[in-house]
Amino acid sequence: MNHDKPRTDPRILRTRQLLKDAFIDLLQEMEIEKISVNRISERATINRVTFYLHYRDIPDMMDKMADEMIEDIKNALTRKPIHQNSVEETFSWDIVSLLEHIAEHAKFYKVILGSRRTPVFTDRLLKMLSESVKYRLENDQAYILNAGIQKDIAIWYGASALIGTIVSWVRNDMPYTPQFLAKQLTLMLSKHHD
Repeated sequence: MNHDKPRTDPRILRTRQLLKDAFIDLLQEMEIEKISVNRISERATINRVTFYLHYRDIPDMMDKMADEMIEDIKNALTRKPIHQNSVEETFSWDIVSLLEHIAEHAKFYKVILGSRRTPVFTDRLLKMLSESVKYRLENDQAYILNAGIQKDIAIWYGASALIGTIVSWVRNDMPYTPQFLAKQLTLMLSKHHD
């Protein structure tokens, strides 16, 4: 028996992609307050009514896009090599996978993370990174206990350092490869353990 999610009609996926692409293009060109459903629909070359078949309004569209972004990132993080030996290697691999995913979809991430106008995306990514840091710390509790660090503060610090670095990397046109940046992050984070 197949328990996979039901497949969405390719025409629906294509229409949603046209709407998302139109929204990202408009966000590059103008303030979010000036973006309307009409403008998105015109740019996507679809009828305005079609927009409302997929989204209630622009905030609903951004919320669903943020959900899809996290789902895409989680899918990118599931492609792990089998030979990982430690939490450190897993964490490093996750960072590489995350950064590679962001680099592959550079236009989207430059607009949504490079802009302070769309906090829903950054907030959703920060939440996901916090969960990742929490998992890593739970597997290395001896360090934070021995250092006298509150777990929640360690999570805030780790997640904020990651998102801050990723946003700066994106805003500076990704001057380092995902592998190099991941190695640098891993080196800095492991320095705290010495």
